[in-house]
Amino acid sequence: MTQLKNDTFLRALLKQPVDYTPIWMMRQAGRYLPEYRATRAKAGSFMGLCTSPDYATEVTLQPLERFPLDAAILFSDILTVPDAMGLGLYFAEGEGPKFERTLRDEAAIQALEVAPLEKLQYVFDAVSSIRRALDGRVPLIGFSGSPFTLACYMIEGGGSADFRHVKAMLYARPELLHRILQITAQSVTAYLNAQIAAGAQAVQIFDTWGGALSHAAYKEFSLAYMQQIIAGLTREVDGRRVPVIVFTKGGGQWLETIAGIGADCVGLDWTTDIGLARARVGEQVALQGNFDPNALFGSPASIEAEAGRILAAYGHGSGHVFNLGHGISQFADPAHAGALVEAVHRLSRQYHQ
Repeated sequence: MTQLKNDTFLRALLKQPVDYTPIWMMRQAGRYLPEYRATRAKAGSFMGLCTSPDYATEVTLQPLERFPLDAAILFSDILTVPDAMGLGLYFAEGEGPKFERTLRDEAAIQALEVAPLEKLQYVFDAVSSIRRALDGRVPLIGFSGSPFTLACYMIEGGGSADFRHVKAMLYARPELLHRILQITAQSVTAYLNAQIAAGAQAVQIFDTWGGALSHAAYKEFSLAYMQQIIAGLTREVDGRRVPVIVFTKGGGQWLETIAGIGADCVGLDWTTDIGLARARVGEQVALQGNFDPNALFGSPASIEAEAGRILAAYGHGSGHVFNLGHGISQFADPAHAGALVEAVHRLSRQYHQ
């Protein structure tokens, strides 16, 4: 593979010296970009995009053509793993992802098997295609959902406001939920390792719904399985470390515990002060975040001010990857995203002298 021309993102994840704070944005390839919408129309559907390595490559690179981002992230979906387990993923117009089959009865849960990697080959082909197309411009991030987040969709059958079915299982039949989580953790470990083998240079675990759990349940049903995955990941390729980022939305109260599970970086949503977070985790991990995605609806001046506030709160030294506290809104103005990237690159240099 081609030598990396910009490894600032990887160095920041490992708390190595950098010239400026690197930035990428969760969902940076997506509906806020008109070129993405055009490609999606050509593909015919969201899954048509995901399952075509050519289209996935095209949309992964689109934000990099607009903005000088410091990393690319594979275009895919966290629900490809349960889909490969045979649950029948589909996207209902205006309703988001749904599954034809849910995991609510004991027979279905006992029949669940680790996702066969051959059913996910289109993802690994996309990773290899994107790496070739990037030609060393910036690193490529691979990703997966956390076992608990995936289980929420697998049990609820789609998105949920209250996670009634998954929490009923958690409290009434915890052994059934643990079986789902164990098999899903094995699937995610193999899935991320295959992405790394195909060319992903860092990976992120999205624990989108971990913050919906109680303090005790979070440790038992989410954190423990992410720790198991991290312990099983390939952490070095060709003499270079493959950093791991863990992001629990709503997980600010568990920062110290999350920092102790073996990841290189902990992602923050916008509700946690990044300066206080840095003081809490010390030198254990890098931090990623944590600009409120809705702050992009402000003016360019307010966007710059908020970026400056976050950079100042983190302070001097490496170990900060600038990002949004969650995915960019489909209604965001691309020009405002560009203003954020420019402001972070310009304003952050003073903290790395």
